[in-house]
Amino acid sequence: MEKQVYYITQIATIDARLDELIEDFGDLPELLKIKEANYSEKKRIVDETSSLLEELKAFASKAKNILVDLKLKEEKLMKQQFQVRNNREFDAITNEINHLKAEHEKLSAELITNGIKQENITNLLKEQIKEMENAKLEVEEVYAEVERLSGDQKEELERLKKLRKNISENVKSIHLKDYDRIRKMHSDAAVRIKKNSCSGCFSSLPAQLIVEVRSNLDKLYFCESCGRILIPDEEELFVEDIINN
Repeated sequence: MEKQVYYITQIATIDARLDELIEDFGDLPELLKIKEANYSEKKRIVDETSSLLEELKAFASKAKNILVDLKLKEEKLMKQQFQVRNNREFDAITNEINHLKAEHEKLSAELITNGIKQENITNLLKEQIKEMENAKLEVEEVYAEVERLSGDQKEELERLKKLRKNISENVKSIHLKDYDRIRKMHSDAAVRIKKNSCSGCFSSLPAQLIVEVRSNLDKLYFCESCGRILIPDEEELFVEDIINN
């Protein structure tokens, strides 16, 4: 069975390579999120404006039918005026005709206003659609760049992640928790001892601690200054060595 420090060294070596691969993406993943959020917002605005335009068109269609209906009713009542038997009936029909005319004029005015709104919103929608399409193009451009980089590195990323998972199964949970905890503060959570110093923060290490690190490879020791895991200098590894092992 391999010593715990050896497994931690393997994981640290793999993580260093994974960090390099991920760093190649730079700000692209975050930029992609921003571009996607921008596109989503532009699309939401277009959807809202489109919905409003449809409501205006529906109102216009309904109003035109009502106007036709009002006109027919008015014409019918005007004919009835010549068939009344007394002034009371004539006045009643006249009042109803006047009411229909008032409704017709009111609805006609609303229809004109509606037409102006439709024209303005149609022009606004054209601009919003253009902005949405530009935002979509920006998303596609950034996504294409991410895909290009992913295509170059995807195989290696997947291989290293799988290898890291397999090696992690051999590490005691308490050691793995320590390593992951330190990784949140230092990307190089496990570092070699070089010239009796921590190669992470370059602080000098007590001679007794160095002896213990070298003699007990199943226990983890930490730099008293930075908290990193200390690895004996002879435990240097390369990613290629781990993969080909």
